Amino acid sequence: MYLDVVHLRAFYDLPLGRLLRSLIGAPIRSMWPELKGQRLLGIGYAGPFMRPYLDNIDRAIAAMPAPQGAVPWPRERESACALVEDGALPFPDLSFDRIMLVHALDHCSDPDAVLKEAWRVLAPGGRLIAVVPNRRGLWAQSELSPFGYGRPYSGRQLKELLKSCQFNVLEDKEALFMPPSKARTILRAARTWEGIGRRIWPAFGGVLIVEAEKVVYQSLPADGKRSRLRALRPVFIPEGVATGLKPVRAASVERMGSLLDD
Repeated sequence: MYLDVVHLRAFYDLPLGRLLRSLIGAPIRSMWPELKGQRLLGIGYAGPFMRPYLDNIDRAIAAMPAPQGAVPWPRERESACALVEDGALPFPDLSFDRIMLVHALDHCSDPDAVLKEAWRVLAPGGRLIAVVPNRRGLWAQSELSPFGYGRPYSGRQLKELLKSCQFNVLEDKEALFMPPSKARTILRAARTWEGIGRRIWPAFGGVLIVEAEKVVYQSLPADGKRSRLRALRPVFIPEGVATGLKPVRAASVERMGSLLDD
C-alpha cells in the first residue's frame, strides 16, 4: 500500500531522511559510479537517489505511481516527473539504459507487473537497481521511515522475483545497519554502525540493494492488469512539519513523450 508522495518528500527533507539518503546512496553509487550519457528512469520515489547523476546523464525521468501521487522533480530544474500506472508505463519500448526502483516493489500490489514494464522500457543489456526493506532487518519493523510500511523481502525472495521477470542478478548489497532511532548519539555514529554492520552482521542490514541486468531471450506475456491502492498516512512526519507542495494528481503523457524525444 502506497504512502502519499507529500509525506515521502517531507521525510527525505528531515535530518533522518537526509541521513538515510546518504547511507543508501553510497552503495548505489558504488554500483553505478558513472552514468554519463545514459537515460535514467526512477520508479516509485527514487528522486533522492537519482539526484547525484543529474549533471552527467542524457535524461532522467521520475515515474511516480498514481496511488502515491506525484510532485515536481527535480526542484531546481524543469520538472521531469510522470504520474504512471504500475503495469503501464507511458514510454516506448527500449527507452532507458538504467532504472531505479525505490519504494516501488515493496509498496505496489503487483511486483511482477512493475518489473515486466521495467523490462519492456529497458534497452537490451540495460540495468536496474531495486531498493527494498530487508525482512531480517530492524527497519522493516519500524515506522520511523517509509521502509517500515511496505512489503519486506529476503535476499532470496528479491533475487527470485527478478529472475522470474527475466533479469540476471549481478550484485547485491545491504545498507542501514544502524538501529532505527532518532537519538542523536545513534545518528552521529551512523557511519560507524554501517562499517561494523557490514563486517559483523552483513545479512541484517535494513535495506537490500540489488543490481540486475535485462536478459533478452523471449517475449513477455501481457496480462493487462490494473490496480489502485489507497495511500497510507505515515507517522514518521512530526507534527507541524511543512510538507511542501501539494501532490500532482495528473500528468501529461505528451509532455513525457517530448522529454524522451529531446
